[in-house]
Amino acid sequence: MNLDAELCVLAVQDDLPADLVRRLLQHPVARRTAALVRRDLTAESIEEVIRLGSVRSLAANAHVPATVRARLAEHPKPEVRAAVAANVADDPPGLLARLADDPDPLVRAFLAMNELLPAELLAVLAEDPEPSVRANVVTYGRHAPEPVRRALLMDSDPEIRSQAASVYSPPTDLLPALLADPETRAVAARHVAPSAELAGDPDPSVRRAVAAHPHLSAELRDVLASDVDLFVRNTIAARPDTPAILRESLVAGLGTDDPLTEWFLSFQRNTRTCPPRVAAPPRLTREQAEELLARAGL
Repeated sequence: MNLDAELCVLAVQDDLPADLVRRLLQHPVARRTAALVRRDLTAESIEEVIRLGSVRSLAANAHVPATVRARLAEHPKPEVRAAVAANVADDPPGLLARLADDPDPLVRAFLAMNELLPAELLAVLAEDPEPSVRANVVTYGRHAPEPVRRALLMDSDPEIRSQAASVYSPPTDLLPALLADPETRAVAARHVAPSAELAGDPDPSVRRAVAAHPHLSAELRDVLASDVDLFVRNTIAARPDTPAILRESLVAGLGTDDPLTEWFLSFQRNTRTCPPRVAAPPRLTREQAEELLARAGL
């Protein structure tokens, strides 16, 4: 581990004495790390971080006092206001509404990531003229009220409609429109009974959705087992109700020279294991921390 990495590890160590934290703040990389995650920054340390120019990292720290975050929400740089917007509470009252009205779309897009947003502000952001804001409402507002979900499922932007259909369970009355829309047809196919028409759809993503449907009939399963698309056949092989003989036959024909494709195929069949978790670095004693700071000239 290089010296910068060692200092960053020390910067997040719990119960680090305040005088050592202040020394760490003189190192730019360690300062950004400490400003971003430490829960125990003193008022003096906060002002030092601001003076030294790591204000954006500080703005993203949900553990600094509300008064500091409210102050940073008025910062002239939109990236600083955006960092605040992502997880700030409505303290003082009206702060979230002001951020929802920020002239910079970056700030509003980050605000859409905020899990503390009330339903009425989610609804405002779901109608934002900037697509990136509405897209973040879909990604982070998974429990948005039904009117918000319906609006995003029918959004004018095809990417947002597709994203919304993947995240939200579509209301039954919208399924015909979603099936008729090329951008949402594959997702909508997950929520309707499998049919020969959908199993023969020219879009392979629709056929993959049918292949994964929990109520797929044996007849349609056997049809899709011969599909020209590698991922459709792999989806059939991954089904728990696929007969072992058919599964073995399918897997034998799924060979590919592309390592990335092979990873996706094996991941879907749950035959790929994750690497073991890396052990946490050891905590440093004060003497060891002093030695590290001395090596860094701090």
